[in-house]
Formats: sequence, C-alpha cells, structure tokens
Amino acid sequence: MKIKNFLIAILTLGVFASCSKDYLDINDSPVDPTQDIVAPNLLLAGGLHASYPTFATTANDLGNAWVQNWGPNVNAWTGGYEDEFRFRLTTSFGDNIWDETYRGMSTLQSIIDYEGEDYDNHKAIARVMKSFYFQYLVDLYGDVPYTEALQKGTILTPAYDDDMAIYRDLIVQLDMAIATLKAEEGDATVGAEDIVFQGDLSQWVKFANTLKLRILLRQSELAETDGETQSYLNTQFANLEQNFLTENATINPGYSDAEGKQNPFYAAYGFDSEGNAAGRRTFDVAAEYAANFLKGDATENGVTTGVYDPRVERLYEVLDSAGEVVGIQQGATATTAPDDLSYLGPGLIVSSEQDGYLITAAESFFLQSEAAFRGYTAGDAKTLFQDGIVASFELLGVPDAAATAMTYISGSNSQNLIGWDGSANKIEAIMTQKWIALNGINGIEAFIEYNRTGYPDFPLPIIAEESQRPFRLLYPASEYSNNSANVALQNQAISDAFNTPIFWDVN
Repeated sequence: MKIKNFLIAILTLGVFASCSKDYLDINDSPVDPTQDIVAPNLLLAGGLHASYPTFATTANDLGNAWVQNWGPNVNAWTGGYEDEFRFRLTTSFGDNIWDETYRGMSTLQSIIDYEGEDYDNHKAIARVMKSFYFQYLVDLYGDVPYTEALQKGTILTPAYDDDMAIYRDLIVQLDMAIATLKAEEGDATVGAEDIVFQGDLSQWVKFANTLKLRILLRQSELAETDGETQSYLNTQFANLEQNFLTENATINPGYSDAEGKQNPFYAAYGFDSEGNAAGRRTFDVAAEYAANFLKGDATENGVTTGVYDPRVERLYEVLDSAGEVVGIQQGATATTAPDDLSYLGPGLIVSSEQDGYLITAAESFFLQSEAAFRGYTAGDAKTLFQDGIVASFELLGVPDAAATAMTYISGSNSQNLIGWDGSANKIEAIMTQKWIALNGINGIEAFIEYNRTGYPDFPLPIIAEESQRPFRLLYPASEYSNNSANVALQNQAISDAFNTPIFWDVN
C-alpha cells in the first residue's frame, strides 16, 4: 500500500488549544518543513487526531448498522443502508476506514521514528495509539501491511503480515510504551499537545493496560480450543498490570461551534455551526430491535426483558406523538415503517464542543469483568459488570445517573441477558450490556465483539442477502491500485468476507 506522507508546519502549541480537523489534518498540509525534522511535541496533537474522525463516523456508523442500533429514516430518504443491510460488500465499501486510518498513522510513525533526543514519552504515546488503530485494522481485515507499512518513501508497496503475528507484536509495542511512560525520566514535558490526557502519563499507562486487556481477551475464545494460544494468554495475563481505565479516555483538540472545528461526530449527526441539521441528522434513527430491547418490549426475534432501561431516552429521541422512542425494523420501507421515527438522542448529540471517545470507562469495566469471570485477573466480576452499567449511565447523561443506574441494576439483576444473577451465561450478559454501552459511541467495537462471541444474538435485516453477517471487510480499491502485487497474494474473493474469519474468531 502506498501510504501518503505530506509536509507540515505547526508554529505554536497554542494552535492545539483551539484546533479541530482543519488545523490537525497535517497529512494534507503542503508546507515545509517535513515531518522528519519537526519535533514530536509539534506533531503529537495532529497524530492523535488524524484517524479519529473516520473512527467516530464511518466505522462507528457501520458498526451501529450491523448490530441493530441504527436504521434509516425511510420516510424522508430512499435507499438508506441498502448495501449495509443486504451485505453487498465491494472494494469500495467502507474503504476510507482503511485509507484514512493508515494515512493518519503516518504521523504517529513519524513521531516514533524521530531521531532527536528528549521525546521518549511522546514516542511512547504515539506507539500506544498506533497499536490502538492497528488492532482495528486487523479486526476488520485480518492480514494487513504492518512491519513494512508507514515507511515514508522507502517502502511504497509493503508486504502483508499475518494477523496473529501483528496481534502478538502489538503487545510487545505496548509493553515498550508502558515501560517508557512509567519511567518518566529524561524526556521533554508532555503538555497541551496531548489532546487526550493533557500530559498525564499515568493515564496513558492505564490506557495502554486497558488496550492490552482488550487485545488479549479478543483471543480468549480461540484459547478454548488452541493450547498454544491458551499458554500465551496465561503468560501474558500473569504479567499484566491490573491498572486499568476507570474514566473515559476522551479526545478533544479544542472543538468549538466555529465552522470546521466541531466535534466530527456532532458535525456529521448533529448540527452545523449555524444550527442547521447536518446531513445525517434526519437520516439516522433508532433501529426497532434496540429500541424495543431497551424498553423491555418484545423484539422481532422474541426477546423480552420486561425491564425499562432509561438509557433509551438518551440514545434516541422520545417522540411527542408517541410519548416514547420508536424505531424502524432494519430493511423496512416507507410503506411499512411507522410515520414518526426517533432520531439520535441527547446523550449522543450534545454540542459542537463535546468530547470524542477512544475507550470508555464502561468498556474498560466490562473488559475487566470478563477477564475476572474467565479467571485471568483478580476482581469481582459481578461488581465490575455493574460498574460498567453505572459508567454507561453517567456517560449518556442520564439524570441522577448513579442513583438511577443502581435502581436499574436492582430491577434487572434477576433478568436473563441484562442482569448478573439472572443470566446463566455470564459472557452473554457482559456482551449484551457492553452492546448497550457502545451504542452510538463505538459501534464497530460492538460489531467486532459480536463476531468474537456471537452475542447478543441479533436477527438479520429483513432484506439481508446473506445468511450471516460478514467476518471482515474486503481490501479496498486503493490497495489494488497502489499495492497490487502484495494484495494479490492474499487471493481474496468476495466470499471470503463471509467464509474466512479473523484468526481469533471461532464462533
């Protein structure tokens, strides 16, 4: 793959305090000097943000469509989510997930490769975020260019690496980064250029540990039938520092209501700087499955919890006409859909200045709960599970969140799928609550976890042309144009999206 590397000049750290994509999109800047000689502190904000808009919009959108969270407003639009619901995958389907993720990581690699001294912590942070995005590339594509990728002008057609081998090396990279971050010696101070933790290196250590936990757990189903993987996980978990995120890891370079500086999710699904509805504001609505599940009503595949989850009113708008959230069955037409449908709600569409989310506290707690339940880590799995629910209520801004969450937990504890004591299958309960907590926030993570575990057990859209959801995306057209010899060696057919899972996927 030909990774584009452009030139950059950022004059002061003050830029970072008020910048958004227009200021941070350093890969599109044609001015001197080159990234090779720009100090990492001047590159870090742009490197941290470069891949995020695609992660928050395109990838998030696709995931929410594929896990029964969102549907199209067929009363105002035609053809919405047609390819997503029919599973018509091509080399252009979701292609900017690949293109923009790699393009964004080129700046992170420039930081890592910087030959000057005194920027070890900046390099460690870049290493962590590079690992963060490479995990998603592997989870969505399998084998990808890794060891030869991001090599500026020296390797224009990088070879593909084995997906499991990449996963193993991500742990090595994170261990290197953690060791550097914990030393906190002999390095330039990390300050405002860190648009995630504002220079708090201890939080970066927690982020890296949480990312390690996610990478390791992604392989836990494989370990049940593969002795080598089980041995590997046992060793890695024995050495894993149980120092994980308990707060949301957010990203915000100074989002504002000014044109071009809005939070990218809000700019896509909310309103523009003049208060006009964005293009997707009137398009995306609640999927009937998620809306009914959260209301405790029967879903189209017969699931009924009987427990009303107040998060539904934060994830989707309550309609004045119905007095409740109303969703659309995925694949329904204007002829069969309700006349009024609920748009995305106030827990997601907050303001132009709202933070973006990388890893939420809720996701961290659910990861910890799963690891404890599987016996890999210490801690009480039930308590961590319930901590994840509370964190989700808080993130979505449910009124009196902590108390309301505890009332919900008390009322749902004995119920299958959503309560700890009432669920015979604890992994299914964890995945179901994680699905709720990731709704609208990180839909692609929910989809990947569905592929790993098979939970929740969603119905297919009624217009699906395949008997299952895809395991992976297809390599994009850009690879066939710019790295044809190497992508050809993958021998990928369209059917591979449904027949060839990622290495960790045994369900």
